[in-house]
Amino acid sequence: MTGRGTRRQWLQHMGMWAAAGGVAGSALAAGAGRFPTRPLKLIVPFAPGGSADIVARLLADALQAPLGQAVVVENKAGAGGMLGAEAVARAAADGYTLGLGSISTLAVNPVVLPQLRVNPLQDLAMVAPLASIASVFSVRPTLGVANFEGLVRAARVQGDRWAVGSSGVGSAGHLILAALNRELGLRLRHIPYKGMGPVVQSVLAGDTQVLSDQYPSSASFIAQGLLQPLAVASAQRLPALPQVPTLAELGHAALNRLAITWLGLVAPAGTPQAVLQRLNTAINQALQHSALRTRLEQLGVQPLGGSALQLQRMVEDTTAQVRQLVLQDKVLEDTP
Repeated sequence: MTGRGTRRQWLQHMGMWAAAGGVAGSALAAGAGRFPTRPLKLIVPFAPGGSADIVARLLADALQAPLGQAVVVENKAGAGGMLGAEAVARAAADGYTLGLGSISTLAVNPVVLPQLRVNPLQDLAMVAPLASIASVFSVRPTLGVANFEGLVRAARVQGDRWAVGSSGVGSAGHLILAALNRELGLRLRHIPYKGMGPVVQSVLAGDTQVLSDQYPSSASFIAQGLLQPLAVASAQRLPALPQVPTLAELGHAALNRLAITWLGLVAPAGTPQAVLQRLNTAINQALQHSALRTRLEQLGVQPLGGSALQLQRMVEDTTAQVRQLVLQDKVLEDTP
């Protein structure tokens, strides 16, 4: 075979491969156009009943209309959210398995947990920002403090005899406590628990003295008078707690930003871009529904929405803030 003949055959083969690629690309585009054709699964990396779970279930219900398919929530808690994040990263990249990402799983864990097996910006595809959740700092009414300033004064007198629980070493709650101690000159002790449910119960039982929790999971205890709210971390005061100031109002703007939890929708890396765009459009449509927005706002949750790029920037910016606190300011090393 001559060199010219070999070149001609090579070009013919390349043309065949290009045509095949075009057919495959058209098939993929058509498939994305029909997506989804069966129910989807939303993995929540936390236990049922917590704030993230409450928000996830409301959003899953709201997604059914724009997607035309049910979205089934599956809780996969453990290891500070790592198990759920790993399950999403290892799932088929077809858009039928989604994940609820949070400030913990997407920004805190990658900095504070050296054993982390998921790199959010490499192993997950960003879909859209979902919501931000206000946090509330509260105590038992029997503790005898009337406001946040009174709490700080009493905590300084009590020294390290007072404790605050979190969902685990290196969790977002642990980081908030460390920053609280650093900024206010306190020595509140850290007690790690397995999830926020036991943390709330520890305050109600008097085993710990101060609770830093997302508002939706504390709301019923506040309404019953079992917890006394002293400050919230949010952009503005909560409609349900108009008498409770934000940390920013009290002069702690950085702590206010850190304690606001945000959530985002993620998928396995490699999910086709057309499918990701379909999901992004659906979540933005769902978040515009007035009934959903009203219900979220009643819970102290601010609907967000937006692009995948906006979620990516949220992850990058928060990761940088956490890295500053943990690696440069070394706040976790100062936690009693």
